[in-house]
Order: sequence, then structure tokens, then C-alpha cells
Amino acid sequence: MRIREFDERDWPRVWPIIADVVRARETFTYDPELRAEQAYALWVEPSPARTVVAVEGDTVLGTAKMGTNRPGPGDHVSTASFMVARTARGRGVGTALCRDALAWARARGYAGMQFNAVVECNTSAVELYRREGFAVVGTVPGAFRHPTHGRVGLHVMYQEF
Repeated sequence: MRIREFDERDWPRVWPIIADVVRARETFTYDPELRAEQAYALWVEPSPARTVVAVEGDTVLGTAKMGTNRPGPGDHVSTASFMVARTARGRGVGTALCRDALAWARARGYAGMQFNAVVECNTSAVELYRREGFAVVGTVPGAFRHPTHGRVGLHVMYQEF
């Protein structure tokens, strides 16, 4: 597996991953009726933000986006989001994407990385982020409507560099 910068030609292979994750309604706060052009604008942000893909040959296994969490006085903290294809889960793709985002943020001099909305019952993501040095710094109770668990909390997770 290799992580590389997103290329416009990747979109036809990235969009199905995003559509599947968003429509499942289990991990992202995006509108489940999201259309491809809306998703592109959300996921592929202009520089200095960065979008990457994890690939194996010509197969896109996952994707990540990263950038500044908030502008102005908050621009010293980064953020990132990750999506992994259903068929590639459990193979270390999310870990590799997370490590890539952390390395990118550190190299650009950010003071830390913050995740704003990690679904509390997404235990694989929460455990991955904890292994990579993040801590839950707060939880908004009932802020996410999960299709099987009902209203669950959204964690804010942070790692200081």
C-alpha cells in the first residue's frame, strides 16, 4: 500500500468510498443525500489543505483530507478526516492514513491535531486514534443520530505535538 497525493483522475474511485461511508450514517456528519459534486467540494480542499489516497496498484483503498482546523487565532491546530473502503477495512489503511496526516501536520509546524466529531460508538476509530496519541477531551452527548444505536455522543479528540 502506498499513500500519495490525490489526483483528479482518482475521483471516480474516491467518490464511491465517500458515498458508501456517508450513506451508512454510522461515522460522518455529512448529509446522506450528498451528491458527488458537493462531496468533491467538501473533500478536495484547495492548498494549503491536502487530500491523499491510499492505493494498492490501481485500487483506491481509502482517502484522507487534512488542513487547518480553524482560521485566525486557531490556525496553529490541524485537523484531518479519513474514509476507508468497506473491502479494505481491518488492513491498516486507516492507521497508515492517520500517520501520514500526523507527519504532514508536524512537518508544517502545527501545534497539534484536533478531530471535531468522532462518533463515540465508532470504537475502531476511537481506538486507532488513542493508539496514535489522541485523547478524548470532551464529548457532546447525543449529538449524532446513529441508525442502530440511536443518539450517541460525538467526541472531540486532540493530540498536542
